[in-house]
Amino acid sequence: MELRWHPLLRTWTMVAAQRQERPLLPEGACPFCPSSGKVPEGYDILAYDNDFPALLPDPPEPSLRGDDLLPVRPSIGKCEITLYSPCHDVTLPELPLEHLVRLVEHWRARYQELGNLPGIEYVLIFENRGEAVGVTIHHPHGQIYAYPFVPQRLQVELASCEGHWREKGSCLLCDLLRRERGEGSRIIHAAEGFTAFLPSFAQYGYDVFIVPDRHFGSLAEMGEEEARGLALALKRVVGGYDALFGFPFPFMMCMHQTPTDGRDYPYYHFHVEFYPPLRDRDKLKFSASSETGAWAHINTTVPEEKAAELRRAVEKARAATERRPGGEEGA
Repeated sequence: MELRWHPLLRTWTMVAAQRQERPLLPEGACPFCPSSGKVPEGYDILAYDNDFPALLPDPPEPSLRGDDLLPVRPSIGKCEITLYSPCHDVTLPELPLEHLVRLVEHWRARYQELGNLPGIEYVLIFENRGEAVGVTIHHPHGQIYAYPFVPQRLQVELASCEGHWREKGSCLLCDLLRRERGEGSRIIHAAEGFTAFLPSFAQYGYDVFIVPDRHFGSLAEMGEEEARGLALALKRVVGGYDALFGFPFPFMMCMHQTPTDGRDYPYYHFHVEFYPPLRDRDKLKFSASSETGAWAHINTTVPEEKAAELRRAVEKARAATERRPGGEEGA
């Protein structure tokens, strides 16, 4: 278990062979349910140490010696599971809005606490949902990785945002958001300080960005009302995904925010990115040779058409929620 340097891409690969032993659990054997004996009986939202981590606060020594060409480092860091609810069968959009606000506050607290650990340079809050993206436990949960380096995709984003800031004197995400709000055809939700849209450069059929209308870099800088706005946006977007084809929609969801390496990033804008592998009800978008070998994505769908589909699904899910007893809180 160690970090090994990739000299061609100039980034670290996490080697964690023990993750091969992760179980594929049958129904009725969920370790995240209160009856399992592995978690407290009365939890609401819970930080749970990953049983098969790729990073550890006190990792073992690397299994091989590195050198100048191929450095090797201990895999210092932390991997957590975030249990959204004790209820095994509930989905994120089915949770009450106030519960989702508490979840956002939990994420904020974990971002700050993990980011303050010695040597941690980036905290990634994410969710893998559905068997199509490799999920082995269906209890509602996400994950948090605290890395001892800034991952390469985030390095590229940061460099792009800094370059735009220096050249234009403005934030790249702010400018993209103004463009999307001006055109309107790709927006699927806009309320309480957050806008969700399917970007014109979407790489998957139903990619969605959730972007705060106000410029800030991380959850730590978010106001109380903005926490509620983010909770509402997540509820609407995931609810729309689920209403699209009438079943829980698989996706990867990642929160992109400023690194925790002690540097200033005034040009970076917090946002959430969704990468759903479905391009239609029963068709997967595979990352094949062009995507993996060249990082050159091919989107076989039209973003404006997919945005219109998803916008209708968001409204359908919202209407269904409001018809239930008690309705829905929020705009």
